[in-house]
Amino acid sequence: MNLELLNNTFSLVKTLELSGRYITNSHIEKCFDKYSKYRISILGDSVEKRPIYSFKFGNGPIKILMWSQMHGNESTSTKALFDCFNLFESKDILVKSILDFSTIFVIPILNPDGAEKYTRINANQVDLNRDAQDLSQPESKILRQVYNDFKPDYCFNLHGQRTIFSAGETNSIATLSFLSPAEDEECSLTDNRKVAMTIISEVNDMLQDEIPNAVGRYDDGFNINCVGDTFQNFGVPTLLYEAGHFKNDYERETVRRLMFIAMLKGLDVITNGIKEDKHLDYLAIPENAKGFYDVIIRNAKCKPSDNELTDIAIQFKEVLIDGIVKFIPKIEAISKMTLKFGHKEIEAKGGIVTTLKNSELKVGYEIDFVLLNNERISLYS
Repeated sequence: MNLELLNNTFSLVKTLELSGRYITNSHIEKCFDKYSKYRISILGDSVEKRPIYSFKFGNGPIKILMWSQMHGNESTSTKALFDCFNLFESKDILVKSILDFSTIFVIPILNPDGAEKYTRINANQVDLNRDAQDLSQPESKILRQVYNDFKPDYCFNLHGQRTIFSAGETNSIATLSFLSPAEDEECSLTDNRKVAMTIISEVNDMLQDEIPNAVGRYDDGFNINCVGDTFQNFGVPTLLYEAGHFKNDYERETVRRLMFIAMLKGLDVITNGIKEDKHLDYLAIPENAKGFYDVIIRNAKCKPSDNELTDIAIQFKEVLIDGIVKFIPKIEAISKMTLKFGHKEIEAKGGIVTTLKNSELKVGYEIDFVLLNNERISLYS
């Protein structure tokens, strides 16, 4: 697959009905008329009786299961999936081999209640990605039933990650991150893990031309309660995709395009045959570190009597207000942060930084603006 062609194609198939961070059943349902009716099914209902939809594309022998929004507030992959659906429905030559050689079963929103409330958890306050063994929730049972009935050869577990992650201990943002989950406590490099690693390595090779040094490898600590670890434990190569941050892209529209590219490349590698073992290349991808805050004010004083300069770290809190996700700046730490980076950095040069009412800043404050030497400064980009 050609990167330039994928980028050009994205602009033609992007689902304009879906944008921003708040994506729910009611949003995706507006897109359904674009697709052949036989592709869409209702698998069952969520805790609050919202339908859980599935889509099916292709007729080939390789069976690929994909699901998104297991965590309701991780919507970027869902947008990218519908962009892929448009391409699949068009039967473009770009995806002919994918559709000829695979059958793709997709659950675009596994947790519609969490999506509606913009929460990670479901309506029973359960993290579905810690329910793979107990299967205590209707959404978990539906995913497992699909797995048992469909019997996939590969699984794509699609998520989103916070803006805090860097690709290694560097100032490179982890715009996309991947994982071939562990399947045992020893994190053994089993055959199916190596296959998943090799696919990710091929995806990474393409992404490096688009976002050099901005791909991370997610921590592979084993937790059998996680769905990816469980399916890997069942012997099925499972790939975790994490949509992260790109500079000034808080609506995750640039990252959506990159996820579109990454998902299609992963499908392409599978359906065209894995030609060599590249799992060692996967191990060379830098592991995610928590290297970023949304904003850092450098070399500041919090009150005139301060003798030493400090840094002020701000993280945006995501809050759903009237159907729109708002980003509320919150002070997370006040200390020197030589090994941390800000998506936005403000150099105070020893100036005094206070609230708009000239009071001292404190950890936990939610504040849109600060005063720097009595000048009003926005904390937004």
